[in-house]
Amino acid sequence: MTRPLWITAGGLCFVLGWVGMVLPLMPGFVFFLAALFCFARGHPPLAGWMLDHPRLGPPLRDWGERRAIGRPAKRSAVIAIALAAVLAVWLVGMPWALLSVGILASVAAWIWTRAE
Repeated sequence: MTRPLWITAGGLCFVLGWVGMVLPLMPGFVFFLAALFCFARGHPPLAGWMLDHPRLGPPLRDWGERRAIGRPAKRSAVIAIALAAVLAVWLVGMPWALLSVGILASVAAWIWTRAE
């Protein structure tokens, strides 16, 4: 019974990953990592397919082997985070936006300090 649950969870995460690649401010790669995790437990050939995929495979392998994020991905993530911070200040206003801006700044710093 657990194998179908892993496959279902992996499929859901895979779809959410593609949605995140299209929608701004929604992380896509995190869902691809979760899909890879689920597929590795429920259907290893799908995990292998993800690792061999020409677009998804290299960043997934870099993260799995070295916990590395490529410079273009870092740049994109930090720009998206900065836009989210500006939107938080604009839509929520101060001082309430300070909490979300602080969290976003922490996440951006963490991303930028990962290996390349």
